[in-house]
Amino acid sequence: MRRATIFYLLVLIIVGGGILAVLKMGGDLPLPVHAGVSGSAVHSVPAAPETGAVDSMFSTLRANFSHPLSHLFIQLLVIISASRLVGALFTRFGQPSVIGEMAAGILLGPSLFGWVSPESFVFVFPPDSLGALKLLSQIGVCLFMFAVGMELDMKHVRNKAHTAVVVSHASIAIPYLLGVILAYFLFTSLAQPGTNFLSFALFMGISMSITAFPVLARILQERKMTNTYLGHTAVTCAAVDDVTAWSALAFVVAIAGSTSLTGSALNLGLVVIFMVIMVWAVRPLLPKIIGSAEIERPDPSRRTLAIVVCLVLASALCTEAMGIHALFGAFLAGAIVPDKHGFREKLSLRIENFSTVLLLPLFFAFTGLRTQVGLLNDFSSWMICLAIIGVATLGKLGGTALAARFTGMNLRDSLQLGALMNTRGLMELIALNIGYDLGILSPRIFAMLVIMALVTTAMTGPLLTWFGRIKVREVQPAGAGKVHPV
Repeated sequence: MRRATIFYLLVLIIVGGGILAVLKMGGDLPLPVHAGVSGSAVHSVPAAPETGAVDSMFSTLRANFSHPLSHLFIQLLVIISASRLVGALFTRFGQPSVIGEMAAGILLGPSLFGWVSPESFVFVFPPDSLGALKLLSQIGVCLFMFAVGMELDMKHVRNKAHTAVVVSHASIAIPYLLGVILAYFLFTSLAQPGTNFLSFALFMGISMSITAFPVLARILQERKMTNTYLGHTAVTCAAVDDVTAWSALAFVVAIAGSTSLTGSALNLGLVVIFMVIMVWAVRPLLPKIIGSAEIERPDPSRRTLAIVVCLVLASALCTEAMGIHALFGAFLAGAIVPDKHGFREKLSLRIENFSTVLLLPLFFAFTGLRTQVGLLNDFSSWMICLAIIGVATLGKLGGTALAARFTGMNLRDSLQLGALMNTRGLMELIALNIGYDLGILSPRIFAMLVIMALVTTAMTGPLLTWFGRIKVREVQPAGAGKVHPV
């Protein structure tokens, strides 16, 4: 032990002394001259003025904090911490954590953080750093939509096809009509300058008719309603609603993103061809590419994860190149993943957890940076916002409940189903950001619609409880062996 210590000290002394000696001798060497450049053309860099050690340390820290990577780390720390804290707070009040995360994104924007401390807001979210934040948030949304696609179970749709199609399509058609009518009165004052009424009206219809399938499923799980008749019906209707609404949104995006009707038709034609290839060609081949042994594994291997990620990226790239949006490709990729041996669930646990914890909060924050509640600075603006919330609720909740009653559901279940389908959540924010990027929605109407998404999602839990108190008469028809709700 003693010999090793002596050897260690000798090595340090010899090496340290050698480095110091070389550095001392190197300080006397002439300055380098670039090849092909005369000595007179070379300008020496002026020496920085000597400062104190403390000042030098602080100037170095300021320079390091100004680096783009440092800013990204600061943003990640602030966003993830705020989303976790606010999400936990909302959970204590009986709301899904995702509503708190959505609210945290709004609070981190100019509506609160930028208003309370403008200097800190500019430091954390400088304008030149938002490009990286947007790209990361879009990756998170694509991974989330891939997980949503994997959650679709077409067996439920086949088992309850009649009720699902009637209720879900009525829950889209009625609010869509009301949204288009509302657009007629709001176009002149609230549409983004340069857009046309067709794009604005179609997009307002979409914003009124979307249902957040993942949030709906979480609410059913938290209330232990998943295995009930209402739970099965709600999940089935939401699945049909998802496919229909996102297909309609793809149609609207194709129209808004094209300069001519012919171009829109060609874009839609490409999308249809792509969907046919994915469903009829890629879907049967995917289990063979992955391998049955890999599908049966309790934990997907790195090779399997690489194949799945490449599928998501390739599908998202195709729809983005077609002028629709990358998230449609990600959603379709999730829908064709094999569902044998719990393969989808095993993938979802890895991909959804990563995107939910790290990347989706970035999307909420980026949405919050675009949401300027301060633009609603007069009485008429808030009245319009309340009217939008009322129209959205009347169309979605009322349209769903009306259709459910016609298919034979009792009043209580019909109203509860309407409350569940009125949940918009993250899916609405995704659609709104698409409309903002396309130049359809102005900042004022964007803020109003974001508030509408938050309010309609937050009211789902209280409405479920309220409607659940409605008493339903049970009658026993003559000669019948079952009890039928009226």
